[in-house]
Amino acid sequence: MPLSHGINQTKNNQKMKSLIYLLLSAVLLLSCKPKASHTSGNSENAEKVTLSQALNGKFLIGTALNMNQINGQRPDEIKEVKTNFNSIVAENCMKSGSLVPTQGKYDFTDADKFVAFGEENKMVIHGHTLIWHSQTPKWFFKDSLGKEVARDELINRMKNHINTVVTRYKGRVNTWDVVNEAVLDDGSLRKSKFYTIIGEDFIKLAFEFAHEADPDAELYYNDYSTSNRKKRDGIVRLVKSLKENGVPIHGVGMQGHIGLDNPEIEEFEKSIIAFSDLGVKVSITEFDITVLPSPWDNQGAEVSANFEYQEKMNPYSKGLPDSVSTVFNKRCLDYFKLFLKHEDKIDKVNMWGVNDGDSWLNNWPVRGRTDYPLIFDRNNNPKAVVDSIIRIVNN
Repeated sequence: MPLSHGINQTKNNQKMKSLIYLLLSAVLLLSCKPKASHTSGNSENAEKVTLSQALNGKFLIGTALNMNQINGQRPDEIKEVKTNFNSIVAENCMKSGSLVPTQGKYDFTDADKFVAFGEENKMVIHGHTLIWHSQTPKWFFKDSLGKEVARDELINRMKNHINTVVTRYKGRVNTWDVVNEAVLDDGSLRKSKFYTIIGEDFIKLAFEFAHEADPDAELYYNDYSTSNRKKRDGIVRLVKSLKENGVPIHGVGMQGHIGLDNPEIEEFEKSIIAFSDLGVKVSITEFDITVLPSPWDNQGAEVSANFEYQEKMNPYSKGLPDSVSTVFNKRCLDYFKLFLKHEDKIDKVNMWGVNDGDSWLNNWPVRGRTDYPLIFDRNNNPKAVVDSIIRIVNN
């Protein structure tokens, strides 16, 4: 064997050994590399955690659906609903004015689509609302001659309506807002047609009728401005009275229609505690945060209140300044921290709309404004607060 051939063979063996060593080192390094975490961190390889995943085991996170979404006209919005929410509520299609605008002629087309969507996507379905002084068709309170109906007749109509709707969705709609907004800000009962014709017993009867129609459904009383002390006390009196009389009521819905500086979060917390102390569940049923100036002192949700448009009341028509966006995100995060603090009391938190463009606040209490009250922007992008919520839950 020539000497040069022996030297080359030795070099080749050394190269082979070096290559094998490098390969073994690479395998060892890869096996020691940590797996991508299930967080919303900055790593591009990290699997993104959704809002509903982050809040799993804390409380349900839901959103209201409008007719465009229910009818499939907003696929990008529906994608966000399926990704980030595990509970839904109908914004309008289950109210009596939508279901039965003409006496005796129910149209369940839209409500059926809404419930089917929830079932297909394994979501908790919240029914809104059975008895409400607003968006109730005028025929409900009139006889064939246009005169106000007698007490017994209105009770009968109320019972038939509740039975018709709740029975149709028995075992499918999990929770119901049975009576909506029956207490005024001073704590007294609203003098609605239901009240003036039937008396305050209309609330008791409504809950009893709903329970008869579906004994397994959870039944809620729902109202706005619940952090107002007098109103809080009025709702506490109402729920106490119902429970003392054996009326099946399972929860109080706190509408979260709030502003950037009103109400005080401490007062909101007092109401969560006060309602929970009654032995019922608490749900945040209609959560949004307006960034626009209010034309009135009241930050409630009285739908009958409307004001004339003025430019000064619509300051962000071209976009929301970063400074205001920062305030919004902090305000929203502070409320979610409160909800997490009381996760043992809270059953669900429902946003009142999917993205800013969906919000009723663009047209109330002043029509034609541009508001930014929800946690997804008009392009369905999550605002900074979404990642903040996920981060504080993970930590």
